[in-house]
Amino acid sequence: MHDIEPYFKWRDDYTAETDRLSPFYKQTYSELHFTNKIYNYYIHPQWDNFGSQTLYLKILYVEYDKAFAIIELIGEWNDCLYNDIRYLKSEVINVLTKSGIHKFILLCDNVLAFHSSDDCYYEEWWDDIKEEDGWVVMVNTFDNVQEDMKRARLQYYVNFGARYNDFIWQNKTPILVYKAIKKLLEKEQKYL
Repeated sequence: MHDIEPYFKWRDDYTAETDRLSPFYKQTYSELHFTNKIYNYYIHPQWDNFGSQTLYLKILYVEYDKAFAIIELIGEWNDCLYNDIRYLKSEVINVLTKSGIHKFILLCDNVLAFHSSDDCYYEEWWDDIKEEDGWVVMVNTFDNVQEDMKRARLQYYVNFGARYNDFIWQNKTPILVYKAIKKLLEKEQKYL
């Protein structure tokens, strides 16, 4: 896992450590010292710790005018033992929503497992953004992650599943990723 680096090709357009509104403003990173771990496995030092023991993230892009953020995740999403959603919500999402962000694209290509607890924080997140026509989309979730999320009934608060999987985002600009996800959401709403 130590060689899985957060996506870096958008760094000319945005970095969370230089964004005054980011929860990671003025964060410094080492390229040589690996200190963060998921269980016994070191991860690349560019990932941001937000309080979880098993899940790390990188805010890849924020567009305040269009009110969206793209966040890449790595690890095991464990609400059952470590209440990861509470940390994600309080340390990252709340900071972004206070700055006007209400559309969230979570890149889950490297989220290997999901362990649920209750859905209270997801419901709270939905309540915080729904008045602004906000949404949360989890892109490229593994089948086992999707199944566990469905069992936890998260589909009432966040969007995930086959429609948002096999989504190749790395060859697009952040704006094109946003537009493509928005278009998928609009198609889904059309069929409801």
